[in-house]
Amino acid sequence: MRLILLGPPGAGKGTQAQRLVEKHGIPQLSTGDMLRAAVKAGTEVGKRAKAIMDAGGLVSDEIVNQIVSDRVGEPDAARGFILDGFPRTVPQAEALTRILAGKGQELDAVIELKVDENALLKRMEKRVADTKAAGGQVRADDNPESFKKRLDEYREKTAPLSKYYAGTGQLKTVDGMADMDTVTAEIEKLVAAAVNA
Repeated sequence: MRLILLGPPGAGKGTQAQRLVEKHGIPQLSTGDMLRAAVKAGTEVGKRAKAIMDAGGLVSDEIVNQIVSDRVGEPDAARGFILDGFPRTVPQAEALTRILAGKGQELDAVIELKVDENALLKRMEKRVADTKAAGGQVRADDNPESFKKRLDEYREKTAPLSKYYAGTGQLKTVDGMADMDTVTAEIEKLVAAAVNA
């Protein structure tokens, strides 16, 4: 099962990915984790990424694509994986198609969690209030201003992926505003249909 979960920040992608990981025993591949692992392992591409990050630069698509290519080829990803934070742009999506084709693979599904952005903002505000009430530490980017910036960036760079994957016939949508278990059940149904197609 090779899967991408799409949706704006706060849509619940992380929670749903964790549930899929637990049920299916496949890894969730986060771009940040993959980058850190490549740097730590001192791979050729990891060294290139480290030099750029140490200089305060953004790692290029070429390097990120190579790291993803290396990672999806590892033994624990042989039965499948869930991509998290990649692809972020249409050129990365096109690169992913080439990477997988080169390994004789393709995506089983791209599932987008459709959400109401105003309700997401309220959900985020409630989470912050609940965390504070419980005496917990609130994430630095969990505030309305940061959240709106993240939503704007998502709309500008990542939302076009919906159109791209709709064009390939791989996009499926789920109501991300439903309760967590309903969203999980819907995703499971879509995944089963895609894998058995």
